[in-house]
Amino acid sequence: MPSFPTPSLAAPSSLATGASPDAPPPRRRAAAAFIFVTIVLDFMAMGVIIPVLPRLIQTLGGGGAGQVAQVFGVFTAVFALLQFLVQPIQGALSDRFGRRPIVLASNFGLGLDYLLMALAPTLSWLLLGRIIAGAAAGSLTAASAYVADVSTSNERAGGFGRIWAAASAGIVLGPLLGGALSGIDLRAPFWASAVLSLANAVYGLFVLPESLKPENRAPIQLGQLNPVGALLHLARRYRGLFSMTLVTFLGGLTWQGVNPLFVVYTTFRYGWKPLDISLLLAVLGGSNCVIQIWLIPVLVKWAGERWVTLVGIAAQIGALLLFGLAGNGAGFWLGVPLICLGNIAGPAWQALLSNRVGPSEQGRLSGALNGMFAIAGVLSPIAFTSLFALVAGTRTAQAWLGAPFFVASATAALSLALAAWTTRRGVAR
Repeated sequence: MPSFPTPSLAAPSSLATGASPDAPPPRRRAAAAFIFVTIVLDFMAMGVIIPVLPRLIQTLGGGGAGQVAQVFGVFTAVFALLQFLVQPIQGALSDRFGRRPIVLASNFGLGLDYLLMALAPTLSWLLLGRIIAGAAAGSLTAASAYVADVSTSNERAGGFGRIWAAASAGIVLGPLLGGALSGIDLRAPFWASAVLSLANAVYGLFVLPESLKPENRAPIQLGQLNPVGALLHLARRYRGLFSMTLVTFLGGLTWQGVNPLFVVYTTFRYGWKPLDISLLLAVLGGSNCVIQIWLIPVLVKWAGERWVTLVGIAAQIGALLLFGLAGNGAGFWLGVPLICLGNIAGPAWQALLSNRVGPSEQGRLSGALNGMFAIAGVLSPIAFTSLFALVAGTRTAQAWLGAPFFVASATAALSLALAAWTTRRGVAR
């Protein structure tokens, strides 16, 4: 299992009370570490339940595998729906009251939610816990705005890369922690996560300074407290922004559709065992951290956010095609280096978007983007898993099993064309 170093999200000298970029103040370094750990915990919140929630549902509600799968599907959809609804609200609140209270409230909310789920006596209480988790696990919005606050336009891609690296670490560590602790007790993962989240929140009370200056705070407008309203408000103010956000939505459709398929696809087509899948997750997680922490700043400085984004999406298209065409496990692995390289696209694209809006609207932009990504997470997995179920049941299954990856490559190609068009000279800076 790779290690995940805690990077520095240190502010530039102009925002660090006179310190040089090479030696940020200890308080700022502590704040950077706190932001990184918060994102790790947020994504662990989504991953820690994967190994244990179906078994806990069966324990509380009984029923066969089909019933458990249905209830698990409802829980997953409810979580994503709450993310879609709440992210813009958190973004607007962070633009009004600052990033610090939103990040800390998210940590405390997650900690209390874990306690509730650890103690839940019935399925109804467990569902309530998932509702609270969906509403509370949203510090990504305020944390992204925090990075934008303390970074210059040239440094944002690197800062967002560290955020994405933290998310990758959480995605890998969550299921591993849940699986390991479930051997002790089925509810042990929730107790451990509650302790971690609450301890992190208390630590943040002492080390996390506010990043949004009072003069950059914006009033709350009710019409902007939903993803559509927030996006339309920003699109009216900033030319080309709406088309750019569609690229984010297409990316959400692509990857939230194929991500749930990797385990069942490699198991069904190649006969992979849990050890093979764990190795894949370890390679992806470790390489993501390396690429997003160290490679992205270098590439952006050399080629700029636009070209880094376009090259990254092109690599993703190539990887998806290889995954769909691979007739054996060795062929599937050929696409892994490309998918790792493709991870340069997300942070660079987020930096392009962030650089187009003012400091008083970073939270709303982040909330709108995360909201769109969340609704893609409601729609896309159903469509892609249904397509896989359809082709897997045909007589010519081997010839068509890669169909979901071919569809995903087409969606990614559309996002590439739209990204190139909307950032052409004279439209995006």
